[in-house]
Amino acid sequence: MRFGSSRTAATKPRKEINETPMAEIIQLREFQAARGRAARRNREEQSLERALAIMRDNLAVAAADLCEAPAVAQPELLGRIEQLTALIRYGMRMVGDAAGGSAGGPDEANARSNR
Repeated sequence: MRFGSSRTAATKPRKEINETPMAEIIQLREFQAARGRAARRNREEQSLERALAIMRDNLAVAAADLCEAPAVAQPELLGRIEQLTALIRYGMRMVGDAAGGSAGGPDEANARSNR
């Protein structure tokens, strides 16, 4: 008898070793993918909220500067305030549109405010 030529009781057939059905493997991968997408959406939303906070701070600074600015500098400050306002509106819609729909762009928000 050659070494290893006979089957022992400890050796299992290949079929019994891997008994996990393919459907369970696919379902696990789908769960992992969904968890990854949710984590990315959460990071994106947090990043957007930080950007909105920075833009709001910049808007407050521009408004304060407008109060003290000479008449020559006011048109430029008003333009900056309009741009920041449009961007903030757009960002707020993006945060609120997590359920779907079109967020539009800052130009679209500015066009709506001028109607």
